[in-house]
Amino acid sequence: MLTENDLIITKHAQEKMHIEGISVSQIIEALERGSKYRQTDGLLAVHSYYSVAYKIIGAKYLIKTVFTNG
Repeated sequence: MLTENDLIITKHAQEKMHIEGISVSQIIEALERGSKYRQTDGLLAVHSYYSVAYKIIGAKYLIKTVFTNG
């Protein structure tokens, strides 16, 4: 099970979280339960009405951005 300590959230992702109203717990839920798609530079987790673009670096998840789908 992931925790907030497993995440590295970029400044851009923090700003998008605030704008889109997406919480850290929702990011963790997307990483654990969402559909994963390989991207050019990382992965995309799609869950419910939002998506999380991230990269795995060692044991940490670098959260690059978040956005609502649609």
